[in-house]
Amino acid sequence: MNVLLIGGGGREHALAWKIAQSPKLGKFFAVPGSPGIADFAACVENISITDNAALVAFAADNAIDLAVIGPEAPLVNGLVDALNDAGIKAFGCNKDAAQIEGSKIFAKRLMKKYGIPTADFEVFDTPDAAKDYIRTKGVPIVVKADGLAAGKGVIVAQTLEEALTAVDEMKTFGAAGSKIVVEEFMDGEEASVLALTDGDKILPLIAAQDHKRALDGDKGLNTGGMGAYAPAPVVDDKIAAQVEEKILKPTIAALKAEGIIYRGCLYAGLMIVDGVAKVVEFNCRFGDPETQVVLPLLESDLLELMTACAAGDLGDKKLSWRDGSAVCVIMASGGYPKAYKKNLPIDGVTKAKSLGAMIFHAGTKLVGNELVTNGGRVLGITATAPTLREAVDKAYRCVDVIHFDDVHFRRDIAVKGTGTRN
Repeated sequence: MNVLLIGGGGREHALAWKIAQSPKLGKFFAVPGSPGIADFAACVENISITDNAALVAFAADNAIDLAVIGPEAPLVNGLVDALNDAGIKAFGCNKDAAQIEGSKIFAKRLMKKYGIPTADFEVFDTPDAAKDYIRTKGVPIVVKADGLAAGKGVIVAQTLEEALTAVDEMKTFGAAGSKIVVEEFMDGEEASVLALTDGDKILPLIAAQDHKRALDGDKGLNTGGMGAYAPAPVVDDKIAAQVEEKILKPTIAALKAEGIIYRGCLYAGLMIVDGVAKVVEFNCRFGDPETQVVLPLLESDLLELMTACAAGDLGDKKLSWRDGSAVCVIMASGGYPKAYKKNLPIDGVTKAKSLGAMIFHAGTKLVGNELVTNGGRVLGITATAPTLREAVDKAYRCVDVIHFDDVHFRRDIAVKGTGTRN
């Protein structure tokens, strides 16, 4: 079958790597793709991932059997609806379902209405009203932009000054920050559970743990993710069952009750507090960098599973997993998630591969034959091994042979799983 992958980041590189392993794969295209994705698919760089008409036309012209949408923006923009209207199957949720990520207000109100466990919250249309509420509630407290902000529209404020400043910073996210959500602070351990769904049945993937803060020790600004590992021991069998029965299944049922059929990947960002899982946020797609550690452990044919989800028929399909652990360390440009330089030459990728790493391209491009930086998050260095400690050591051995000017990465990825700093 012919497949079109939408996106060009580290998540999409991991998806391309896994899809390419399927014996069902025929022709494989990616828009826009990346130097890493080009190892598996023909990359088409002259189409915007938010140009629905051009993407539908490309899919039709190339007899695409399944489009796989990686990032959230095309999902929120209604690409799946446009493809389906043209008779083209797609893995990813429709525009109405994508509100679960596209609007934190929509997601929080849905959870409140249907009793899905999450933090208490209030919604504000003006900064002054949000600030008055924060002064009344006190800190710590969480301030969020309502709309999409590339994983950066969330500020956990420990002091009143930080919280009030966070409210003012929401305007930097444009329309996404025009409405503000202020939430109760939940003190626990975070985890991510992704689930494949056909709109009725769900197949939860193994849990991962992301590291969102820019600096070691979970300090610094929120980012799109500085690394991850899987499986995450904080989600034991008891918590996993709770997440499935109290969060994932009820959310799919709640959306259906609202007239929305959710097909694709549902990402539940969780906080585990005293053995109870609560939703921090939902995303309407695979996580980044969680995908880079979950898929290397998946034995099942991902393309077959995606096709079944898109058709609304997961049937009796089950997931098969490899033993062991996976760790991904994100190598970022200095200054990320704020201002950073681009076009910096990258050295050592070939050597890192020879040491056994999977190198997922998050923000790179080719200038002639030279690989250079082209984003805040540049590379995801993923290693698998029989134990988490071995996977961590292997990943950092590979990180240490890669270089570009002003490179930044955390040295404590998976410390919560291993108990020791790297």
